[in-house]
Amino acid sequence: MEILVAEDEAAIREAEIAYLHKAGFSTSEAENGQQAVDIFRSHGADLVVLDINMPLVDGLEVCRQIREVSIIPIIIVTAKDGDDDEVKGLQVGADDYIRKPFNPNVLVARVQSLLRRHGHARIMRGEIEIDPATMQVDKRGESIMLTTTQFNILLALAMQPGVVFTREQLIDRIYDDPTGHDIYDRTIDAHIKSIRRAIEDDPAHPAYIQTVIGRGYRFKG
Repeated sequence: MEILVAEDEAAIREAEIAYLHKAGFSTSEAENGQQAVDIFRSHGADLVVLDINMPLVDGLEVCRQIREVSIIPIIIVTAKDGDDDEVKGLQVGADDYIRKPFNPNVLVARVQSLLRRHGHARIMRGEIEIDPATMQVDKRGESIMLTTTQFNILLALAMQPGVVFTREQLIDRIYDDPTGHDIYDRTIDAHIKSIRRAIEDDPAHPAYIQTVIGRGYRFKG
């Protein structure tokens, strides 16, 4: 997943990028609004983190231009205390907003949440193709049958290859209300076992979903 970070303050931009990389995302960066528009038009992105107050072209105009051609998620960032910027940003098509100063971990959580809700783009991982919109999984062109829970686990892992997820983190991602279910570590393990039987050539030696002993699971990047 590619995140375009548009922020004119270098220290803030670098911090955002560092935390996004740590969470397993790829990034492109822009230090002014015109550069953000040019990068998006030439390379695209899966999500945009967009500061409102930028030189050359402000963030609201950048958001407006992106919305003319794309429905990708956009998070606006503002330093102002009032609500005007947030309202204007939402009116021109932003999906969410964050006020400065903020914890970069909050940004990562917002990015992950929006990507889950807007997960329309098909994901290619080796010979596995995942379509979040239809909940379809194909391998070498052949359809693979998964339950909804199994699909959600696979999607969570595949969206961030190389990132280790604990069982608790997977539970948080696959259930809207984890407290409403009796969920145990062995439940996640059983689902992982079933997913491996479905997608792996050799489930005993998985090429896609790897166990990280003492921590959890990751999708091989």
